[in-house]
Amino acid sequence: MSYSDGTRVVHAGLPEAEAGDPFLPGPVFAAPYHLDPAEGQVGDYGYGRPDNPTRRLLESAIGELEGGRTLTFASGQAAITALLLSVLRSGDTVVLPSDGYFTVRSFAESTLRDLGVKTVLAPTAGPFPDFTGVRLVMLETPANPGLDVCDIGEVSAAAHAAGALVAVDNTTATPLGQNPLALGADLVVASGTKALTGHSDVLLGYVSTNDDAVYEKVETWRKHTGAIPGAFDAWLAHRSIATLDLRLARQSQNAAAVAALLNGRSDVTGVRWPGLHSDPSYAVASRQMRRIPGVVSFDLGDAQRVARFLTAAELVFAATSFGGVHTTADRRAQWGDDTSPGFVRLSCGIEDTVDLLADLTAALDEA
Repeated sequence: MSYSDGTRVVHAGLPEAEAGDPFLPGPVFAAPYHLDPAEGQVGDYGYGRPDNPTRRLLESAIGELEGGRTLTFASGQAAITALLLSVLRSGDTVVLPSDGYFTVRSFAESTLRDLGVKTVLAPTAGPFPDFTGVRLVMLETPANPGLDVCDIGEVSAAAHAAGALVAVDNTTATPLGQNPLALGADLVVASGTKALTGHSDVLLGYVSTNDDAVYEKVETWRKHTGAIPGAFDAWLAHRSIATLDLRLARQSQNAAAVAALLNGRSDVTGVRWPGLHSDPSYAVASRQMRRIPGVVSFDLGDAQRVARFLTAAELVFAATSFGGVHTTADRRAQWGDDTSPGFVRLSCGIEDTVDLLADLTAALDEA
């Protein structure tokens, strides 16, 4: 039977019901496991780095939502690093988003360059280069922090025609916002630190794919490097996924209201939210995405006004992450993003909409 999103996240990755067992077993803390003294490993587990039952349940849950076999990592950046270094070799070319997560570009311009991998940058909204000779096309849609969107199916078709793999960073959208594998991508990579787990208490990353050869490469990389999440983090993440549908609903509701509020103020410019009919990404986003995330971007002109706004706001925490239950905001230029000095990324939490709007209005007026 096919279930709706709220039902899917509540039941994702749960083991078969057994009388007397918990719905979601607690975390298994183990480095070694008992082996058969004569035959060696006979059971499912032998050592904690390559496998863990708590991590396996989480990977099953995310895999159900993304639609592909999944490997989890200690952070989103660890997952992206594993993907890039598993797939790319000296002499290869990778296309990366020029407006995506800046640490990925920094990694490419240092480590990948030193390994002989050529990087080509392309904006998420296009135009994209000729993919001839490209090994991997990496997309991030909606892009962080500018929120541009690209047509995953269209770009994937062009990349595949040239023999390239396509990976999509699904961090901002989450698997309830869009399913890149179903849209034609070969891989999904994401930070589960953000909206997927949504409580600002877990660092997590993952890679999902239906390409068995690539999966095995990434799995081997993880075994060799040990970039795994701990058992308690994996358990926290799995527990948190159950409320993803509810959290996203309120965050998206808040973002729609916040975007409309900001769009109506003459002292705020550059408002971006793909759910706005006036947004440049609206047409593609409304066609490709099942829901629009709770992240809004805008410009307050200069760093000093951003500081006054964040100081005056009572419900907006100054923090450099997004997707959590608390509304947060940060000035992206301070972290290395190629944005104007007054550019703000605001991530709507699950506060009551009327309270959030009142607080933002008062803080903007005071700033």
